[in-house]
Amino acid sequence: MEITEIRVTLRNEPKLKGFANVTFDNAFVIRGMKIIQGNNGYFVSMPSRKRPNGTHQDIAHPINSDMRLLIERKVLEAYEQELKNRTHSSS
Repeated sequence: MEITEIRVTLRNEPKLKGFANVTFDNAFVIRGMKIIQGNNGYFVSMPSRKRPNGTHQDIAHPINSDMRLLIERKVLEAYEQELKNRTHSSS
């Protein structure tokens, strides 16, 4: 499975830094991944829904750590690129 497109929408909130939509094999998209600034740097949160008991459950997520790491690395690279694009376009 190959990531064929990542679209990042920037946010400037204390922890939420952006949203990402990731397309796989030009055929399947996951929307609503969050780019979060945590205590130990940035990470990607999968789209989730709130359960009746107040906890959250991921709607879509990788089932192994290799795929999770790949998605996170690619999304954070796209986020950094979008930040650079914004900086250059506002100069």
